[in-house]
Amino acid sequence: MIETIVQDISKYLPEINNALGAGFLIFVRILGLMRFAPCLNRKEIPSMVKIAFALTFTIILTGVIKPEMPPANGLLVYNLILNYVVGALIGYIAYCILAAVEAGGDMINTQMGMSSAMVLDPTSSTQVSIMGKFLGLMGLLIFINIGGIYWVLNAFIRSFEIFPIYGTAIPLTQLINTDYLVKITSNILYIGLQFASPVLLATLGQDIILGIISKTAPQINVFQLSFLFKPVMGAFLLSVLLPMLFGVVNDYFLTYSHIF
Repeated sequence: MIETIVQDISKYLPEINNALGAGFLIFVRILGLMRFAPCLNRKEIPSMVKIAFALTFTIILTGVIKPEMPPANGLLVYNLILNYVVGALIGYIAYCILAAVEAGGDMINTQMGMSSAMVLDPTSSTQVSIMGKFLGLMGLLIFINIGGIYWVLNAFIRSFEIFPIYGTAIPLTQLINTDYLVKITSNILYIGLQFASPVLLATLGQDIILGIISKTAPQINVFQLSFLFKPVMGAFLLSVLLPMLFGVVNDYFLTYSHIF
C-alpha cells in the first residue's frame, strides 16, 4: 500500500516542482504590482494581510495559468528581476493616473497659503500637503468606484499571456498602450493645473485686489490679510466645486481605462 502511494506521488513530483517554481515567480510579480498599484500599496494595510493576499492570488493564478516547464538553461535571478519589473511597471502606470490629482491638490494647497501645513504620508514616508492628500484619497475612492482595481488586476493577468514567467525580454509595446503612457506621464502637471485652475484663478484675483488695496491704503497690512482670506476663499470654492470635480476626475480616469 505504501509503495503504491510513493509511486503515485513520484509521478506527480515533476508537476509539483514546476508549480512551486512558477508560483514563486508569480509571487514576485505580485509583489512588484503591490509596490506601486493604488490601494494595494497602502502601508496602512498590515504586511501579513498583503502577504496573505499575495499567496492566495498566487495559488489561484498558478492553477489558472498552468505554467510551462522551466527552460533548462534558465537563470532564476534574471527571471525574478524581470517578473518584479513587469508587476511594478503595471502598478506604476496605475499610480501615475492618480498622481495628476495629487499634483492638483498640491497646487491648491500652495495657493491657499497652507504650504507650512504638511502631514506624513505613510505610503511614501514623505511630507505631503493636506489638500494633496485629501484630493489623492478622493481620487483613490473614485478610482475604486469605477472599477480601476479591476483594470489593474485584468492587466496583470493579461501580462502572463504577453510576457510568460520564464520570458527573457519584456515586450513593452504589447504589454501597455505606450501612447497613453507617454501622454499621462508628460501631462501630470498640466492635468493637475487644470484640476486646480478654479482655485488658482480665484486666489489670483484676490491677490490683485489685495495689491490694489496696499497701494491705495498703505497702512493696511495686506500680508496678514492674505493669510486670513486665502484659506477661507479656497475652502469655500472647493466646497462649491467639489461635486463638479467628482465628474471631472471620473471622466479623466475613464479616458485612461484602455491604457493597459
